[in-house]
Amino acid sequence: MTESKQTANGPLHELFSLAQIQHLMRVEFSRALRYDYPLVCLFVAVDQLDSVRDRFGFEARETVLGAVVDLLHERTRTSDFLGRLPDDRLMIVVPHSTPEQIEIMAVRLVERATELSLPEIEGEHLSFSIGGSWLTAGETMFHDDLIKTAERCAQEASAAGGGKYIARAPEGQL
Repeated sequence: MTESKQTANGPLHELFSLAQIQHLMRVEFSRALRYDYPLVCLFVAVDQLDSVRDRFGFEARETVLGAVVDLLHERTRTSDFLGRLPDDRLMIVVPHSTPEQIEIMAVRLVERATELSLPEIEGEHLSFSIGGSWLTAGETMFHDDLIKTAERCAQEASAAGGGKYIARAPEGQL
């Protein structure tokens, strides 16, 4: 069962829970290894989300997250999996996509975030950071390496001021 929330904008969006997105990642990772196709893991963090909560309240924070989730659903495929992590970051599992294809998508998402206009946070600059990592066809590694690398890349993007996409191949290839 996915987690559903109503955004202030009205549309209902669905997210996989932490346990579900982790399970889906393991399943897709196993399939990618078995059937020799590429797989990408993305971590998305809304920059300055705690500041939004402090300045505008909890509801504004949830509206921002809802708008980001709506954007991600709009700009990703139905075959991609989107889940919410406990610390309000999002994880996207993207099967059958190369790092080059994902870079184009991620850069467009980062650019699109700056165009979001939400009355709940009027005057506030909205951006998010995306970290990515990939398994290309023919590689062998552990799925944890993919997740950890994407998470580190998202942290680097946030630490560099946010509004960036940083990605790299995992180091833990077998």
